[in-house]
Amino acid sequence: MHDLSYWLPLVWAAIVVFAISTYVVLDGFDLGVGMLFAIEKTPNHRNIMVNTIAPVWDGNETWMVLGGAVLFGVFPGGYSTLLPAFYIPITVMLLSLIFRGVSFEYRSLAHTDSQKKFWNSVFWIGSAIATFCQGAILGGYVQGISVTNGVFSGHALDWLSPFSILCGLSVMCGYALLGATWLVWRTSDELEEKSRNWAKLLSVAMFLCIVAVSAWTPFLQAPYLRRWIVWPNIIFVSPVPVLVLVTGIVMWRSLQKGGVKSPFFCAIIWFLLSLLGLAITIWPYAVPPSLKIWDIASPVSSQIFELVGTAFLIPITLAYTLYSYHIFRGKVTKSDGYH
Repeated sequence: MHDLSYWLPLVWAAIVVFAISTYVVLDGFDLGVGMLFAIEKTPNHRNIMVNTIAPVWDGNETWMVLGGAVLFGVFPGGYSTLLPAFYIPITVMLLSLIFRGVSFEYRSLAHTDSQKKFWNSVFWIGSAIATFCQGAILGGYVQGISVTNGVFSGHALDWLSPFSILCGLSVMCGYALLGATWLVWRTSDELEEKSRNWAKLLSVAMFLCIVAVSAWTPFLQAPYLRRWIVWPNIIFVSPVPVLVLVTGIVMWRSLQKGGVKSPFFCAIIWFLLSLLGLAITIWPYAVPPSLKIWDIASPVSSQIFELVGTAFLIPITLAYTLYSYHIFRGKVTKSDGYH
């Protein structure tokens, strides 16, 4: 029989995965909307795009904070190892999110076209850089961290590689797809039709990115490939790529037939399946390829103490998140304020 020192890290790992998945879905589409500013130049359309995310965008990042807090408090070994490995992309990402947030507010206060153009540019550039950094961090994490005696022993730029660049571009493509399908759902008329066309192109690009990353990942570390091809693992993991293909077909048909909500939820399913594939690949390592989740966990007493607080925090956060999305549901038009 396993004791609490075995089961509690598993519970916390599930909480971290939940927080990250929720962040990717919620902040992913509003970062995607920001990146789409680069190709949508019509002022009224840009205002509508902002209005679709204005009531919810800052609350979406709550889940990033939760994930970071759990990593710091429950998996301090992972925090102290991963942070120095990714100092540069994390710092750039946070600065980009800060400038993006500033531009979000200041574009509505701009008095001249040049000021508004400047803040619009900051908005989409900040969104793009933050998104790329998230993908690059993911790629650098999956390819492995140099660890000696439980301490990061690599170099500041170890995370930067062809694989991490591919992951950065893939996440940019995926977030833009989330943003486009969100706009299909939340806008109407010409902007909805534009968003539908963007979503079609981005869905094809995203599928190719999923294939490319999935084909490359198993060859990064020896244990990764065994997760997918060793019997009987293959029986349990084979539904993942099948579901990716089926979801893509459903999304494409929905976009073709004028579906409004289903393309967005199909894009979400794609991301969740990708995260599931990642979890299958690296399990049970928290800092691949050397540290497992039990190696980096805090004492059981600390985990129990924090679990009590988190048991209250997550339902409350979920409740106000769902409530805000319910209140601000429906199509958004140019008459809706917050420009």
